[in-house]
Amino acid sequence: MISIEDFLTRFNDEPGYFDFARVSPIAQSALEEERALTETLSRARFGSLDSLFDQTDRVQRAVSALTGFEPEQIVFQPNTSSGLLQAMFGLSGKVLVSPAEFPSSPFAAVRAASALGTLEPQWLETDFGGVSAAAIRAQITADTTAVCLSLVDFRSGRLADLEAIRQVIGDRLLIVDAIQGFGAVDVDYSLADVVSSGGQKWVRAGWGTGFLVLSDRAMGAIKPVLSGFNATDVEPLPLDEVPEPSRSAKAFQWSNPNPIAQARFACALEEIAEVGVAQIEAKIRENTARLISMADEYGIQVSSPRADAERAGIVALEPTPENYTVLIASLHNHGVTATARGNSIRLSAHATTGSESFEMLDSAFKSFSTASRV
Repeated sequence: MISIEDFLTRFNDEPGYFDFARVSPIAQSALEEERALTETLSRARFGSLDSLFDQTDRVQRAVSALTGFEPEQIVFQPNTSSGLLQAMFGLSGKVLVSPAEFPSSPFAAVRAASALGTLEPQWLETDFGGVSAAAIRAQITADTTAVCLSLVDFRSGRLADLEAIRQVIGDRLLIVDAIQGFGAVDVDYSLADVVSSGGQKWVRAGWGTGFLVLSDRAMGAIKPVLSGFNATDVEPLPLDEVPEPSRSAKAFQWSNPNPIAQARFACALEEIAEVGVAQIEAKIRENTARLISMADEYGIQVSSPRADAERAGIVALEPTPENYTVLIASLHNHGVTATARGNSIRLSAHATTGSESFEMLDSAFKSFSTASRV
């Protein structure tokens, strides 16, 4: 293990970046890993490509270290949505999911229902978009097969209480879109049956990286509908027959993965494991609290949860309608990167967000405060 201080020295973020919940700058170590393997591929010397083909096992071990699942329960995916589509297309019965979730989940449920007719979405009504155990308890039915939700709400940053939700749903499948929390919050993923995430946000591995995790119960309930030629347990693969899908999570892939993307992802995960998610989470919480305090100082409405146990790294600001564009302009003019959506402006700070970034944000808020009083 290394200290959080040592971990932070490995990054060189440009100041003013508060958009890690959308996409994070790639970690330097992951970038160097990609360059090394790209160089290997560009030369393709005799025997050199073996290192490329070893990346699947490496990714499985790296994801296992952060989730607690066994390597054979893990399969690389190019993004979160691909993993959710694999789960939904293989699922039968009724899935309880909020239409206010990030579109990956409701789209996967609807597309699976339309294509195969074996799955039916049950639309969960929520309080301002956040999925709670109380809302699920009030709306779940006897014929609900699975519950699908986000670990962290992409609008507000509200962290789902997986333990309370598991108690409510019993032995039904719990499907978790973990992209807005994976690598940033330390949670017990064993409470879920399906976990899907990508690596372009808090993991800092760039696009084209992700994974799907399936518990033994999920493997028994979800069919590998989209299962390709590399998703069997038969080696070498016969060319005159189509073997059955693998009995492991390997069944949920449709072609050979990009080994360079796998290496980039595994490298970033290994770096996170070296410091520990708990240390990263503590620093993110500290920076998130600082964001909320600054917004309060300048009278900007915060719609995100304020309790540490209820939030991750996202802070949602909701200025008055007449001041919305004023705040956007102030952030832009001071070089602050954020996400504006609807009537909300989303800021997200990583553990690596430094004092210079906060100084730029303070200047932007100060300008906003002056302009909004005119």
